[in-house]
Amino acid sequence: MNMEEYAKGNQLFRDYFKKNQESLLHLVEGGQSPKALFIGCSDSRVIPDMMVQTNPGDLFVVRNVGNFVPPFKPDEDFHSTASAIEYAVSILNVGEIIICGHTHCGACEHLFHEIDDNPHLVHTKKWLELGESAKQSAILSLGLDAKREDLLRLTEKLSVMKQIENILTYPNVKERFEADDLHIHGWCYDVETGKIEYYNADTYEFLPLKDLALK
Repeated sequence: MNMEEYAKGNQLFRDYFKKNQESLLHLVEGGQSPKALFIGCSDSRVIPDMMVQTNPGDLFVVRNVGNFVPPFKPDEDFHSTASAIEYAVSILNVGEIIICGHTHCGACEHLFHEIDDNPHLVHTKKWLELGESAKQSAILSLGLDAKREDLLRLTEKLSVMKQIENILTYPNVKERFEADDLHIHGWCYDVETGKIEYYNADTYEFLPLKDLALK
C-alpha cells in the first residue's frame, strides 16, 4: 500500500467525518469518555473497533507485541503500557478493562523459538519474557510431545489469564477492582473465524462471547 492509497483512504474517511461531524465534534468539545480500556496485540489482523463494532470514543486502545501487561514497577523509567493503564483507570475512569489475545499470535509462537543475540531485537527478546510463564504452563499441561498447534492455542489463552494477574499488580487497578468499580475481562479472538471467546473465572474456561449477547 503506497502513500497515494493512504491519501485516498483518508479522503473516504473525511467523507465519513462529514456525515458524522456532530458526534465526532462532540468528542472534541466534551472530551473523551471511553467505556473500556482495550489491551490488544499490535498484530495487523487484530482490529478492535471492527471486531466489536464500537463507535469513535468508546475504546481507549493500547496495542503491543503479544498483548502483554508488564507487572507494576514503581520506578521512574519509561513504561508505555503501564502509563496507558494508569491514565485509563485513574484519569479517564474507564469501567471495563479488556485484555484480548488472539490465535496465531506471533509473540506466543516465538516463545517456542530461540531468538539469536541480535542487537536489533534486544527489546523484543526482553519483552517476550512476559509470556514465558504461559508457555511453561502449556507445556506442563499438554507435554512437550503435544501437537505444536495445541500448545500454541493453549499458550495464547493462558497468556491472557497471566496478563489479568499482572494488571492486578497495579494499585489503582486493584483498588477499583476490589471495590467492584472496575471489571476485567480476558478475551481470545480467532483470526480465522472472527469469533471471540471470553474467560469465565467461575468455570475456568473460555466460552463464546456471542452467548452473552443472547442473555
